[in-house]
Amino acid sequence: MAETAPIQTAIEQKLSEGFLAAHLLVENESHMHSVPPNSETHFKVTLVSDDFAGKNRVKRHQAIYGVLGAELQAGVHALALHLYTPEEWQARNGVSPSSPQCMGGSRHDKAGS
Repeated sequence: MAETAPIQTAIEQKLSEGFLAAHLLVENESHMHSVPPNSETHFKVTLVSDDFAGKNRVKRHQAIYGVLGAELQAGVHALALHLYTPEEWQARNGVSPSSPQCMGGSRHDKAGS
């Protein structure tokens, strides 16, 4: 089993402590983007919690950003957030959407190459 990287571990720990999670999956999707190997810049978070009951998508996202503020300030470039109540998760048959492949366009790419 591969060792989890430090930023991913911090995200998992903070979300576990900040929410009563029925399901939590943090996936490092940096390899799907124009970043150096072993980067920790792009993550997909699937979190199922009763804490989201009665909250719209904006409020759910704000709750996550409040818990992960330090990581967002320290280099996490993107979070794909899939946040559900247990009932919503069950209605989705326990499946979150797949992330699209990166279309490129890194500022590090040379024009015309």
